[in-house]
Amino acid sequence: MTDTKSRNLFILLCLAPALIMFVLFMVIPTAEIFRMSLYQWGGLSGSQHFIGLDNFRSLWNDMNFIRSVQNSILLIVVVALITIVFALFIASVLVREDTRGSTFFRIVFYIPNILSIVVIAGIFSAIYSPSTGLLNSFLDLLQLEGLQRRWLGNETIVIYSVAAALIWQATGYYMVMYLSSIASIPSSYYEAASLEGISRFKEFTSITLPLIWSTIRTTLTFYIISTVNLSFLLVTAMTGGGPNRSSEVFLSYMYNQAYGNSSYGYGMAIAVVVFIFLFSISAIVSSITKRDVLEY
Repeated sequence: MTDTKSRNLFILLCLAPALIMFVLFMVIPTAEIFRMSLYQWGGLSGSQHFIGLDNFRSLWNDMNFIRSVQNSILLIVVVALITIVFALFIASVLVREDTRGSTFFRIVFYIPNILSIVVIAGIFSAIYSPSTGLLNSFLDLLQLEGLQRRWLGNETIVIYSVAAALIWQATGYYMVMYLSSIASIPSSYYEAASLEGISRFKEFTSITLPLIWSTIRTTLTFYIISTVNLSFLLVTAMTGGGPNRSSEVFLSYMYNQAYGNSSYGYGMAIAVVVFIFLFSISAIVSSITKRDVLEY
């Protein structure tokens, strides 16, 4: 056996366990979800009826599903935009050597990321409490009673209340990623900019932003996937999809249909739509934000 064949065989043997696990726990279950989306099945009985694309036709006319899509897209856009601004701003401030208490604030901002989603749901449910919550009490202290709301009981604003909890949870995690990326930029660039008399804002847009663009681009995909996943947990723990399904999102609606409404096939059709949506939107965002990588 030649050296090349021996090398290839060794590489194949090393990769084999991971490939087997990937096929067993990713490829086969995903293919099964696509298959079950074509059946009418309650999930418990032995009778499965092939109905083709009827589940997808029903989805097209399901206003509750369409509302969950709108809520999910709203959360993705709002959470991504606000979190990226907050995380970049905090990272830009804390990376500076003259920032006092930098280490302390890094820890404080990162703490929400290590908390369980259920704990975060409990914290924000207490903050949003209409009678004893911190938010309404603070507005009362400022004599802004007109702004007081039932933050989790109002159909119009409940989804924004969930978005605020997601932003609070995510900011610290992305701050660390941007902090690491900004810290790797040579200080000589900023020293040269300082000698030229360039303002801080101009430094950020001309030096920092272009040089960490690849990190920002990567995190955009993380924003999309994590918002869809974490919104399901927060909505389930905080509102249960209410009031009147106004905070329902992709995965909570899929879960309720598959496991609460005995419509497993219909729930799998929703899962297929979510899979295609996430794959497509991630590919589009990656393509739109593609830039030449700047080396330094």
